[in-house]
Amino acid sequence: MTRTLLAATDFSAPARHALERAAMLAQAHPDARLTLAHVVSQSAFDTLRRMLPGNAAALETQVLTQAEKALSELAANLAAHHPCTIDTVLAQGAALTALVELADTRQIDLMVMGVRGAHFVRELLIGSTTERVLRKSRRPLLAVKQRPQSPYRRILAPVDFSAHAAAAINAAHAWLPDADIVLFHAFEVELESTFRLAGMEDDKIHAYRIQAREAAIAEMDAFVAQLQVPASRLTRHFEHGAPTLRIIGHEQTMDADLIVMGKRGQSMVEELLLGSVTKHVLAHSSSDVFIAGPAN
Repeated sequence: MTRTLLAATDFSAPARHALERAAMLAQAHPDARLTLAHVVSQSAFDTLRRMLPGNAAALETQVLTQAEKALSELAANLAAHHPCTIDTVLAQGAALTALVELADTRQIDLMVMGVRGAHFVRELLIGSTTERVLRKSRRPLLAVKQRPQSPYRRILAPVDFSAHAAAAINAAHAWLPDADIVLFHAFEVELESTFRLAGMEDDKIHAYRIQAREAAIAEMDAFVAQLQVPASRLTRHFEHGAPTLRIIGHEQTMDADLIVMGKRGQSMVEELLLGSVTKHVLAHSSSDVFIAGPAN
C-alpha cells in the first residue's frame, strides 16, 4: 500500500525545513508519495479587489502563477536531493480548512508542517496553523522545529498508558522502524502537597512514592503489550514529578531528536482536543514532535 505524506509550505524558512524532513521520510520508504501544498489566502484576494479593483484580476493570476512556479521549483530541488515521488497542489481559501480538506480527500497518512511560519508574531497571538490543524484533523502530524540533519534515531515517547499514546508510538514506529524509543512516564503521588501541608512525615510520603512507582511499572508492562514495536527498540524510564517539567528535562538529558505524543478526541463530530501536556511539549520542546491518535 502506498504511503502518502502532505507537507504544507508558506515559503518561509521553517516550512522549508518541514519539506526537507518530509522528503527524507518519503525517500526512506520506496512506496511513499509526497505532496507539497501551498494555500493562497482568499482574504488576500479580497484585499486586492478592494484596494485595486481595476487590476485585481491580473494580480490574482500573477500571484497564482508565481506560487505554482515556486512550488514546482521546491519539488524539483527536493527530488534532486531526496529521490522520491513528489507532486504539488495549489489551493485557495483559509489555510486551516484547505489543508484539512486536502488531507482527507487524498487520504493522507502523515501531515508534515513547520511549527512556525512567516507570520510568527500573529501566530503567537492566535495559535499557529499547525496547532489549529492538529485540533481539526484526525491525521497524524509531524511538527518540524529543527533543520533536518539526519534520520531520527532517538525518540522520546511520554506515555500515560492510554490507547492514544500506544497509537502514536505504533504510528511513529511504522515510519521510523530503525529508531530507538524511550518510553517515559512521570508519576506523582496523589495529594502529596496536601500530605505535606498536613505535616505527614517524609518517610511516609517516600513510601507512597515507591508504591506509585511500582504501580507505574506494572502499568507499563501492560502498555508495552499493546505496542507493535520490537522489544530491542524499547527502553523504559520513570521519574517522579510533573509531566510537563520532566518531559522537557529528559528530552535534553537524552538528546532526543523526536518526541512522540498521543492526541485524544472528544467525539467523532467535535474538534479534537489537545491535552495540556501535549500542548506544553509542542510549545516548549526543542525537538520535532510527532502527534497521533487512534485511527477511529
